[in-house]
Amino acid sequence: MSPRQKQILSAIIEQYAEVAVPVGSSLLAKAFNVSSATVRSEMAALEQMGYIRQPHTSAGRTPTDKGYRYYVNHIAEAHLVPAEGRAERALTTRLQGSGLPERAIRNAVDTLVELTHNLGLATIGNQLYISGLSNLFAQPEFHGGEQVQQVARLLDNLEPWLREARPNEPLSVYIGAENPIGRSADVSLVISKFRSPYSDHSYIGTLGPTRQSYRDVMMLVAHAGKTLEEVL
Repeated sequence: MSPRQKQILSAIIEQYAEVAVPVGSSLLAKAFNVSSATVRSEMAALEQMGYIRQPHTSAGRTPTDKGYRYYVNHIAEAHLVPAEGRAERALTTRLQGSGLPERAIRNAVDTLVELTHNLGLATIGNQLYISGLSNLFAQPEFHGGEQVQQVARLLDNLEPWLREARPNEPLSVYIGAENPIGRSADVSLVISKFRSPYSDHSYIGTLGPTRQSYRDVMMLVAHAGKTLEEVL
């Protein structure tokens, strides 16, 4: 992928996360100070490679799971520098002095919900604590009954799957069909492993639409896991 194609893919993903409508060439042409024809040519190449698609009802493009995966692996992760912005400081403040481990973990999840507007989740012992369902189902992607059923199926089976699979990376991202359950729900699971009094393989994270601000969410989830280890 050329540097300009990377920039265009990144711009499509980030713009689509904000506005939830397909991104057109004219908007990108202004952003990159090139002609619309140039952008259309690059978009056609990205579509041929499978990173974006053109919904039949629109002239704009939306990312595919493959496009999101490339973005997460090659663009978002490159900018995950350890830094405490306002959101990270708010999370740290909420966790300090939480008292009991269960309360600290619940506070971390509730804060992630407030900051990311996704569903938040964490393992507490052998249970899965979930908060923010209304956030998830308020997203325009989840107005169909079939997708809601797929999300519910994923959540019903997530805790036993985490216990069995024990994802070992400090931060793991499962995009769309990569999810082990509810593959057609169009959601992404971002989880951080952390050590707690309950287990060396406790998890905290968020579940949101594939259309989300991955860089921000990944940074916050990673910070939540690291901070929980420190306060617990």
